[in-house]
Amino acid sequence: MLKIKNYNNPILKHISFGLEENENLIILGSNGAGKSTLAKVLCGITPSNEVSINGINLNKFTNKERTKLINYIPAKLEIFDEYISLDEYLNLSRLHSLLEPKNMLKLLDIHKLKEKPCQQLSSGEQQLTMLGTAVLHNAKITIFDEPTANLDPKKSRDVYFLLKSNIFQSKIIITHDLNLAYRLGYKVLYIDEGKIVFFDTSEKFFTESNLNDFFGLSVKKIEDEIMVNL
Repeated sequence: MLKIKNYNNPILKHISFGLEENENLIILGSNGAGKSTLAKVLCGITPSNEVSINGINLNKFTNKERTKLINYIPAKLEIFDEYISLDEYLNLSRLHSLLEPKNMLKLLDIHKLKEKPCQQLSSGEQQLTMLGTAVLHNAKITIFDEPTANLDPKKSRDVYFLLKSNIFQSKIIITHDLNLAYRLGYKVLYIDEGKIVFFDTSEKFFTESNLNDFFGLSVKKIEDEIMVNL
């Protein structure tokens, strides 16, 4: 379904991989490795001739067609109107979903904030707002950039179950949360200095040998948890 072939720019080097219909992916890598840059290439924010969906170059689609196919949820909420309320923002984001924004507010437990200007939301509340827009957008592929950043443990758990559910079609998730990545069990792509150094199943990635190769002594696997080794 989604394919990128031999893409290069000043940050990314010889990037090639593909995902099948309804296949999900975790993108891992250190800070500055090129993860967010790759996400912007995949969704067309950074134009290229090397990305295709269903065999058609991404550049061939109109903006409206492309938004139905792939959507990027950034790590930080971008507000174009400082006075727009949460409820208004979600209504503007609703493109293809049958779910009403008011139900989305309840699903994410942020219904009490619906009249609050987005500019006044906390970083965690903004994070939940962006997840809400992803559900309402309902693209075939949704790319999440650090979806659990700024969230407390309870909200992080809620987001895990949302990502684990079938409410989204295909998901590409950029994260530093190894425990989230491990629990989701999606295919893993690891990028280092702009190059893909691993692309395979979760089971093959989360071995003691690989964890040691990629993270050294900074993490350890204890039963069914990936822990930071302090």
